[in-house]
Amino acid sequence: MELPKFLIADNSSLQNVIFIIHTEYPRFIINITNDEVCWLEDFDKKDEKILHSESEKLIDEAFNFYDKEMGLI
Repeated sequence: MELPKFLIADNSSLQNVIFIIHTEYPRFIINITNDEVCWLEDFDKKDEKILHSESEKLIDEAFNFYDKEMGLI
């Protein structure tokens, strides 16, 4: 099954919090309320270099996705 690159999620136990889920490697969930990122991958030392170079770009893409989906841009 093919999944979209980003998904929007919320949960009734965490009111007023919205998450963006990145479904491709490196998978993560970002809380758009406080910008906290939870990585869903285990990284080793060699992965950390790639993570640092790609993470800022992917997080920006996640916020742009949210803004577009919510009609903010």
